[in-house]
Amino acid sequence: MLDERPEPVQSAAPPPRSPRFATLTVPKASDVLAAEVRERILSGEFPEGMALPAERQLVEQTGLSRATVREALRILEVERLVEIRPGRGGGAFVRRPGRESLVGTVQLVIRGQRIRLDALHETREAIEPTCAALAAKRRTERDLAELDAAQAESVAAGDDSRRFLRANVRWHDAVAKAGDNELLIGFMSALSQSIHAATDLEPFLNADLREATARTHARITEAIRAGDEGAAMRRMSRHVCGFARAAADVDVRERPALD
Repeated sequence: MLDERPEPVQSAAPPPRSPRFATLTVPKASDVLAAEVRERILSGEFPEGMALPAERQLVEQTGLSRATVREALRILEVERLVEIRPGRGGGAFVRRPGRESLVGTVQLVIRGQRIRLDALHETREAIEPTCAALAAKRRTERDLAELDAAQAESVAAGDDSRRFLRANVRWHDAVAKAGDNELLIGFMSALSQSIHAATDLEPFLNADLREATARTHARITEAIRAGDEGAAMRRMSRHVCGFARAAADVDVRERPALD
């Protein structure tokens, strides 16, 4: 007897799926030009003070519009990588990023992110003792003279609290500069200015505190002058931690407000 079972029906193959693409983001031409110039400045190909081609020449060389070239130069000017000088003999001149660029950026982050005052103190406690140790290791006679001058200024301030505070910031900046580390100098400058602007020191900036601060600064300077890195670090750590506690006791504001 013949097998009369029907043959199985094969299902049709599914149609091929059409390929899919992710959304593409095309950068603006001005951003591309700014990125190229930025890289050539940072790599050292374009040295400090070098004049970039005139705007008309940039338009001809790049094939971009005058508006695009101007926008790219404005981007670089905001980043402080070029200086635009008006008038005859002016133009766009290369600037290498310096300490002021770091200070400005850190302060913008502090304000933009609304960093808490206690977080600023924590950062200072982590950084400044290291600055003091580096100062003891690397200080020059010029650095020591600046520390002594700032110390003398704070003593001469007497009851003038504003003058005392300016001298206090000057002394702390001098410690960072004596450490000869550009990143730490920039960070400390930004932190000192931010903490100074955000802290109400009047309630506890009395004669006793000023005298105690002067003594502490003198002892830290003594360790720096002697080249004693360990003593400089320990004394600075006690100093900044004590200041943070004293400031927290009288200043209940949670966030800095830079002028």
